[in-house]
Amino acid sequence: GEALYCRLSVNCQLLAKVDQLMKVGRNNFRPPPKVESRVVRIELRNPPPPVNFTEWDGMIRLLFNRKNKTLRSVLMTKPTIKMLEENMRTHAAMNNEMMDDGAKVVQIIEEVTGMEAWDGRRASKLDLDDFLDLLAEFNKRGIHFA
Repeated sequence: GEALYCRLSVNCQLLAKVDQLMKVGRNNFRPPPKVESRVVRIELRNPPPPVNFTEWDGMIRLLFNRKNKTLRSVLMTKPTIKMLEENMRTHAAMNNEMMDDGAKVVQIIEEVTGMEAWDGRRASKLDLDDFLDLLAEFNKRGIHFA
């Protein structure tokens, strides 16, 4: 929930374990920088999490464009709805599935974002597990972000 929480933070948490090892003072550099420095260790998760990274990144990019807006507000914009409808049709065609005419993207977004776990939530306040659960819930209902 900090100001620095962003796509990079979430993607690092997904793919690696990051530990802060130590702080490095400004006086250790010439000329002294205007920022604080730290030494960190990044260990890749092995095996990587079982998630389609292209789709994951599509959702995270979309939600972090306006990270302080509610999930519903971010997802209910006309360009986003249009993109998700196109993705739904493409995914159905690639998997030789019949597209359910009753499957309306707006209705699915309303259902998912209206669930107790997501109602009124914002991307800036979600953790890694929340994002994974949100992606799984949308995928289960036929919404894909790539």
